[in-house]
Amino acid sequence: MSQSKIVPSLFTLPTITSRLFRGIAAVPGIILLIASLALLLAPALWNGHALTFYDTGGYVEAVLEMHLVPGRSLFYGLFLWAASLGWQSLWGPIVVQSLATLWLLHLLLRCHNLSAGPRSLALFASGLACLTGISWYAGQLMPDILVPLAVLALWLLGAHWPRLGRMERTGVALLTLLGLLSHMSCLALALGLILVMLAAKVQPYRWMSAMRLGPPLAVVVAGLLLMPLVHLVLTGTGGYTPGGPTFLFGRLVQDGIMHRYLAEYCPVPGVKLCDLRHRLPATADDFLWNGGSPFQDLGGWKGNAEPELQQLTWAAVTAYPGMTIWTTIRSTAQQMVKVATGDALDESHSDTRGILYKDLPALARPLFEARQQNGQLTRNLFDRLNLVHVPVALLSVLGLLPAALWSWRNGRPDLAALALFVFLTLLGNAFICGALSNPHNRYQSRLVWLAPLVAGMIIVACRERLRGGVRPDRPF
Repeated sequence: MSQSKIVPSLFTLPTITSRLFRGIAAVPGIILLIASLALLLAPALWNGHALTFYDTGGYVEAVLEMHLVPGRSLFYGLFLWAASLGWQSLWGPIVVQSLATLWLLHLLLRCHNLSAGPRSLALFASGLACLTGISWYAGQLMPDILVPLAVLALWLLGAHWPRLGRMERTGVALLTLLGLLSHMSCLALALGLILVMLAAKVQPYRWMSAMRLGPPLAVVVAGLLLMPLVHLVLTGTGGYTPGGPTFLFGRLVQDGIMHRYLAEYCPVPGVKLCDLRHRLPATADDFLWNGGSPFQDLGGWKGNAEPELQQLTWAAVTAYPGMTIWTTIRSTAQQMVKVATGDALDESHSDTRGILYKDLPALARPLFEARQQNGQLTRNLFDRLNLVHVPVALLSVLGLLPAALWSWRNGRPDLAALALFVFLTLLGNAFICGALSNPHNRYQSRLVWLAPLVAGMIIVACRERLRGGVRPDRPF
């Protein structure tokens, strides 16, 4: 057939009509996807600017000065720079974060044989946005949202590797790597989850035998190797993001262990804190951030206090092992139930404001005009939100193990395994953040929305089962 006869056939009335109807049919889906994105960005849209935190300026500073800042990942700073198109607009990072969240939700639903189209995605997005604090993290210039996303990504790599396409595998792996490099607590949590996956792989029951350890392990190892290497190349200083031992010392201060040690063992040769022990505060936050803290006399975050604090930490832990174990369990338990939304978002973030005003004045102007910076993000607002968020979070966490049992007994071992995985994730995060730092609502609330997510998936699966829906075609 000649080309002249082929080309006109592409523009026949039936062809044009078919394409037109396909385009019209796609419009509702596009509208639902935009609505889902708007739901995750709702607090930022209301605020008139991306939400900020005390730490936000530190991530920006790490990139602008290209050096390691204690507790502030250079990698997340680089993500902010790239996603904002070289500091053009701070809306870029939160749009990327929200899109990544929707994409992983879509993959999770699809891989568990649940409806994953725009309507289902909008349903889950609206439920999570209304009942949990997910949108307050997706729209915030902090790596907090990347922690639960890394958890979901590790799950997809380990449990559903064959169901992912080549490009999906690459994207999920890169997203996981970004989360691991953006916060040390995320890297520590990932190491724990690798052990969970290993246990799932070797356990004697066949219902979790499909777990693949290789892909998630490869990503975690890559994170462990890349962080010190890239730090060395970009800043001339190798190693991991500094500051971890100092946070642990603060927890020992808050739990009274360090007060007891200094009272019983001082003076200690070479330990300056002995002379300052009468000024040791009662809480970790006061020790780490208060201008009158003895930590500042030792040089603070930019000084050389860490070797002395590490020495004292080891000495105190070995001197009081029983007290250390008890306070570790207590701090972990406290962190498990500290799930309120809005931790410190109603406060003035002077460090972030100052850094942007000094180094990026074009970005500082819209920040100063935001509701958050003008006292309109109030504690009263978050108290009202937490009348819903807190009970939903706690009830969902309590229901994870019964939900896992129900799912296993009703032919959904894949959802049972996911529920167990999320429960162990929350427990591990509570230990890492509560016992190795000190309990804060932000540390647990940033990923506790995973529990309502799993609960919603099990409810949908139950509904489909009652309707005679399709079950997984093979054991998990």
